[in-house]
Amino acid sequence: MSRATPPSQKAALSAPSREASDQRPPQRFAFVLVPDFSILAFTSALEPLRAANRLTGQTFYTWALLSGDGAPVHSSSQVGIMVDAALADDQRFDTVIVCAGLGAETARDLRLEGWLRRLARQGCRIGSVSTGTYILARAGLLQDVRCTIHWESLPAFEEAFPDLEATAELFEIDGLRMTCSGGTASLDMMLSVIGLDLGRELATKAAEQFIHERIRSREDKQRMALRARLAVSHPKLLAVIAIMEEHIEDPLPRTDLARMAGLSTRQLERLFRRYLGKTPTRHYLELRLDRARLLLAQTSMSVLEVATACGFVSASHFSKCYREFYNRSPRDDRAATPMRATPAAIA
Repeated sequence: MSRATPPSQKAALSAPSREASDQRPPQRFAFVLVPDFSILAFTSALEPLRAANRLTGQTFYTWALLSGDGAPVHSSSQVGIMVDAALADDQRFDTVIVCAGLGAETARDLRLEGWLRRLARQGCRIGSVSTGTYILARAGLLQDVRCTIHWESLPAFEEAFPDLEATAELFEIDGLRMTCSGGTASLDMMLSVIGLDLGRELATKAAEQFIHERIRSREDKQRMALRARLAVSHPKLLAVIAIMEEHIEDPLPRTDLARMAGLSTRQLERLFRRYLGKTPTRHYLELRLDRARLLLAQTSMSVLEVATACGFVSASHFSKCYREFYNRSPRDDRAATPMRATPAAIA
């Protein structure tokens, strides 16, 4: 089942001694591919293991690709990936990584959740990339540990699992659980794992193989800084927008925003019009509607609950604003995102 083979070339750097490696069995990884998984997050998690083996000339890691039924799985970009096996009760791994992507917030696979719980009881390290955090949460594997998820899914995840300690970090490694926001953050998480297993020097050499100038820590931000995102450098304008993003559920009046930034309301208006071409009120409304759109797509919250979570005084006012901005109603968008379930989930 393993796709990892010992390289024929000599080690490219000093590594643990041959005697030590002979006494250490390879770490067995399994990557479970869920339909519509992120291929970037998956390959960014797998490739560092291959690089570690290649650079040392030793097989420190082996891996297998799994799917629920053993059939190929298509990524969110519709690239089909062959797997090694289906999920089975007799399988044993040291680490399992669930690779998900689009739709994980609504899809259920009870067979996969039970399989993960069985391996967790055996002491297996369980992890996920991108929205795979949803699957671990539904399996009951994230109690009393820190976890993270892609920034776009974080608000909905917090609504669905208010008792879990979800963070906005790049990745989290907490005991026998590790979660990752996805994308290239998977690379940083796995390089950190290699650093813990085999030393920082090897992890750094592996990073260089991928033209990755540094191994980011868990505290690095998922999103670009506001300055880069908006192509704006005015510090007071950026401060106001940051405050807006922190107060989606309880929007602040324009006078409070101006006061907190040390501006008059007229100065605030001028700044927004000059740099963003819109009023502060309009920008704030767009932020709240964007959050609402994500909650409608990623949760089962009612339209009224979404409206309240995004600071609207009523469902009717929310629906009016939503229709004016997106040219469709909240219910239209909710109907376009049906709850998905695998056969195992409804058997």
